[in-house]
Amino acid sequence: MATSVEGETVSELFSERQAPAPYKVWGHGHDEGPLQQMQNACRLDVSVAGSLMPDAHLGYGLPIGGVLATRNAVIPYAVGMDIACRMKMTVYDMPPSMIRGQEGRLRNIIERETRFGVGSEFKNPRDHAVMEEDWSVSPVTHKQFDRAWRQLGSSGSGNHFVEFGTLTLQEPDLGLEAGTYVALLSHSGSRGVGGAVAQHYSHLAMDHHPELPKELRHLAWFDLDRDCGREYWAAMELMGRYASANHSLIHLHISKALKAKVLLDLENHHNFAWKENHFGEEVVVHRKGATPAGAGEIGIIPGSMATPGYICRGKGNPDAMNSAAHGAGRAMSRKAAKQSFTWSAAKKFLREHDVVLISAGLDEVPMSYKDIDKVMAAQTDLVDIVARFDPKLVKMAPSR
Repeated sequence: MATSVEGETVSELFSERQAPAPYKVWGHGHDEGPLQQMQNACRLDVSVAGSLMPDAHLGYGLPIGGVLATRNAVIPYAVGMDIACRMKMTVYDMPPSMIRGQEGRLRNIIERETRFGVGSEFKNPRDHAVMEEDWSVSPVTHKQFDRAWRQLGSSGSGNHFVEFGTLTLQEPDLGLEAGTYVALLSHSGSRGVGGAVAQHYSHLAMDHHPELPKELRHLAWFDLDRDCGREYWAAMELMGRYASANHSLIHLHISKALKAKVLLDLENHHNFAWKENHFGEEVVVHRKGATPAGAGEIGIIPGSMATPGYICRGKGNPDAMNSAAHGAGRAMSRKAAKQSFTWSAAKKFLREHDVVLISAGLDEVPMSYKDIDKVMAAQTDLVDIVARFDPKLVKMAPSR
């Protein structure tokens, strides 16, 4: 039997693969939750292959740190709620000593040129060419246009941050000489409009697949040769350009305020789906909390607010579908972090690592994250480390 949602025929009978799609796991000691979620994802008849990154933890549908290839299908929850969340780094021609020597000035610049928190926006919206694009590709983006403009250039909440730190290269690379540099690193995504797109299409996909059992509901998909699939894909790609614009404006305005020469700009994103060739065919690769790591591709893998991050060069490992971890990954839930740690302990940890924290929530303290160096050690077949970033002055959304 079949029914219809918004004029399109949908199935009422669940069709499962005869055998689960193959998947591989990087890292050790994963909780049962993300492992079970990856196993569930590989049961879908549209699934081709999967991989689980060493920073993996529980998510909706596909685990965070999960990579899934599908055939002619996109899964909104496997893209993620913060569509096109990304990293951006700017390296400056400035002496590292100025971070502490001009700490007050840097703090003021961050506070003035960024916005944090749920619903945060600019009273005087900033300009970017992304707002001149066609926002009518989806009724959601069309409705959210004004909100998107007000939030353009802001960072939001959760694990998003803007921070100054030092970037150290042991050998010349990336067009830089070996040495230590001042760098600005940001992490954020498509803000409220991206969340609205994700929520709308995730629920619509579930309406299209009422046949899915409870444990697979958050893995509902759209066929890309149907109008709903094409519409979601267009909205997702627009959110990718919008998220990039957010970072571009943050870095542009901070760089102007610094009046410093920019030596290097790097950027990459996760929480997205790409059409790529793997296994001899074109597939849709979902990287939910996973970094693209094609051969020679440069990516940024952060730690926590007080532990190092790394600039990496991808090895193009086909078993991981050219992917790597996107960070340290949470070691515990936000609720558990709030119950387990105190600001007194967090501040001691920050002092020991020479980090000044402007603001953040207790659920983001570094002790709530996995050991970034163990994560990196578990993926030496996926990436090579090029440089190390150490955070020094960190801004996140304050506690609510």
